[in-house]
Amino acid sequence: MKNTFDLIIIGSGPAGLAAAAAASRRGMRTLLLEQMPGCGRKLLASGGGKCNVTNVLKPADMASRFGRGARFVRHALHTYPAEELKRYFAGQGVPLEFTDGFHYFPRSLKATDILHALLDDAVGNGCAVKTGCRVDGVLSRDKAVCGVTVSGEEFYAPQVVIASGGKSYPALGGSVSGYQLAKDMGHNVVPPLPAMVGLQCREEWVKECAGISLPDVESRIALPKEKFRCRGELLFTHTGISAFAVLDISGRVSELLEQHKSVPMKLDLMPQRSEDEWRKLFGSWQKKSGNVSVSRLLSEDFPRRLVNILCPQGAMKAAQFPGSARDEFIKNATALELNISATDGWEKAMVTRGGVALDEVDSKTLESRIVRGLYFAGEVLDVDGPCGGYNISWALASGFLVGNMIGEKA
Repeated sequence: MKNTFDLIIIGSGPAGLAAAAAASRRGMRTLLLEQMPGCGRKLLASGGGKCNVTNVLKPADMASRFGRGARFVRHALHTYPAEELKRYFAGQGVPLEFTDGFHYFPRSLKATDILHALLDDAVGNGCAVKTGCRVDGVLSRDKAVCGVTVSGEEFYAPQVVIASGGKSYPALGGSVSGYQLAKDMGHNVVPPLPAMVGLQCREEWVKECAGISLPDVESRIALPKEKFRCRGELLFTHTGISAFAVLDISGRVSELLEQHKSVPMKLDLMPQRSEDEWRKLFGSWQKKSGNVSVSRLLSEDFPRRLVNILCPQGAMKAAQFPGSARDEFIKNATALELNISATDGWEKAMVTRGGVALDEVDSKTLESRIVRGLYFAGEVLDVDGPCGGYNISWALASGFLVGNMIGEKA
């Protein structure tokens, strides 16, 4: 029968490609549908085009970094851990290597190699690929899927995988289409919010520091009961802050901005130096460098533009610098307060927080608990991890799990 398959997969990100490769290897007649003109647009942009596939953490440790989704992702990550992903890509002629002792990238440092490894595996085993098409809906009968409609044309299959990703990076294919398909089939969707994204703040002075980066900064949300901290490089932008010191915490900030007009954050600009150590350093300067301006002394640790913000009285000589000015600087350096008013939005968000509700999906099979034969994989689910290969690991693991699970049932 025309347009009849064993499995239809919606979305050609890492989750959809992995599902297609696994199912096709098991002899499933598979159709992969993608709304963009080409496959894997987001994957090609990941890691600055280098694609951080995974990291060295054991499955349990990796799962724990997914926060509220930790229990849900555990089975997929245990079934397809980093070692399994390394074996798979090595078998496809794309070995993964790490140079920093934690992150795994393709040896070539080209995301295109990861895309072609997955796509060539799927197509080489008979998977049909249809790009530039948008799925209008999932067909069902007696609470079981039976296919999809694409621009009025029907394609039939007893199993359908929604792996359409999240709302982030709309220029690369991010959309709400997968959420709507899930809703139409009776699923609840946790409202999507931008995550792994830069933050905008109310303070005007940040414009004066745009382009300044600091190598090691610790950030935290300055609200009661908010204990999560994030540490890494910080970049000041024309509107706020970005880079690793805030990316992992930005999803939670997005949630809080739904409840508050602004969210206070505090930054320790040099966490390796305590308040007492700062005081001792100032004492040493007063004794040994009394005729040198405090701004000049501080510029050994911070760029001068930032020093002018942190220490308004920095033009004074160290010997004459008052204790009140010293204490004000130390407060700014160790607990600099910024009031976050917005994120940089979906155009710059790398990940989506929110998605298909996890309690309506079986974590062992990723099959819907509402409609038989309907599966989910990757970012379309209410799962998001931190920077460092976590999200692609989850996407690949969930895709391989679904593809092999369906293949075993056939």
